[in-house]
Amino acid sequence: MSERLRPRDLALLAEESATTPMHNATVEIFDPGESGFDHDRLVRLISDRISFVPRYRQRLQAVPGRVANPVWVDDTHFDIGYHVRRSALPRPGTLGQLQELVARIVSRPLDRSRPLWEVYFVEGLADGQVALLYKAHQVLVDGIDTVDLGQVLLDMTPEPKELGGDAWTPGRRPSPAALLAGAVRDTLGDGTTALDTVRSTTGSVLRGVDSTAQRAGRIVNGLAGRRPVRESPFAGQLSQQRRVVAVCTDLQDYRRIRDVHGGTVNDVILATVTGALRAWLMTRGSLSGLRQIRAVVPVSVIDQELEATSLGSQIAAHLVELPIGEASPVVRLHQVSYSFKVHKETGRGVAANRLAGIAGFAPTTFHAIGSRVAAAERGRGFQLTVTNVPGPQSPLYAAGARMVSTYPVPPLLPGHALAIGVTSYDGRVSYGLTADRDLVPDAEVLGQCLREALDELLDTVTGARPRVPRGRRKAAKKVKP
Repeated sequence: MSERLRPRDLALLAEESATTPMHNATVEIFDPGESGFDHDRLVRLISDRISFVPRYRQRLQAVPGRVANPVWVDDTHFDIGYHVRRSALPRPGTLGQLQELVARIVSRPLDRSRPLWEVYFVEGLADGQVALLYKAHQVLVDGIDTVDLGQVLLDMTPEPKELGGDAWTPGRRPSPAALLAGAVRDTLGDGTTALDTVRSTTGSVLRGVDSTAQRAGRIVNGLAGRRPVRESPFAGQLSQQRRVVAVCTDLQDYRRIRDVHGGTVNDVILATVTGALRAWLMTRGSLSGLRQIRAVVPVSVIDQELEATSLGSQIAAHLVELPIGEASPVVRLHQVSYSFKVHKETGRGVAANRLAGIAGFAPTTFHAIGSRVAAAERGRGFQLTVTNVPGPQSPLYAAGARMVSTYPVPPLLPGHALAIGVTSYDGRVSYGLTADRDLVPDAEVLGQCLREALDELLDTVTGARPRVPRGRRKAAKKVKP
């Protein structure tokens, strides 16, 4: 029988609505050069490698009467032309125009009657560049049984590898009787199936009650002539539209700051985010009274008690208070660094260079898992998700075309007006901001604040000598002149 959807995945589906589509997205920009990389080459590339991610040709099938969780079944009408789409910007397309296009596309939920993914080939960028936009539902990419499609499309060399595809034929569509029989077999053969069904059903009922209560509250507020109260600049009733902002910076700048002030590149990135949020809130006149912003930062760990992933480690949620009330950029950096000190000292943490060096590692899968981890932690009262993924520091290629840059487009959780994704790749650190179009109309200002926050940290290291780690300092003292 086909694999059954797990309760955690069913919870993600249940939380999805027109205002909170639960899919991840990534933008990758390529320089085709002489590779001839175009829409047709992309279709052939995906056809050649989709067998490595078989779930990308499956869809969800409900069980009659909901006596068990839905199952993954082969899509008997799978049409790659539906999933791999072509779009274009007016030449010469700018990054701003690309961001607008991406925002419109990621605002639309995926069609649940088909495999839960789409890829857009975007032409018309300046200098002859093209872009790929990957869009995949969170239940599709779990990093365990299924990785992101983008992970299997990229090569480490410009010579494309022709793998020949596969002679795939879909399995027969299961009948209602077969679905019921499978549910009975699973229940009798594994008691956890019945327990999962009870949990899923109970969870759906509770979510329905919660949703009804929220709607009732909005109606009461409307009758009273009052809008729902927003708890912070990062929360509110979401619209159905998004804003997307991409910011590209140099990795070497973060290393310079780290070498002088200590900590890690991850600490410097989070300190940059903290400084940017502070400056952005000041432009809004919203900083008064705010000292910290609680953020969840998914981190890679070695922990056998957590669910194993294909990334060579597990992913855990780390809560950090971003000190936006602190005026000094150096103090902000040290406070962020201290918040990760315990995590580092436990021995559970995985170094960025080790994670990026995993064979076949691509940031897209880590971002997808990070979004799932953040969604599971909603009850812990955080206001912002920041997913930072260290990517490879050498170029990657798709069908011979070099990937110039990559930007994550993280999803918004219900009630969250902003999410931030960060990817380091080939000497660059790229930020992807996803914001609600109505709640954060000034998302571009936040993007500019990121650049200014990094410059503010760089000003503190001009002319400063790099800090020598304690271990190297002791070794240097032993060397005789």
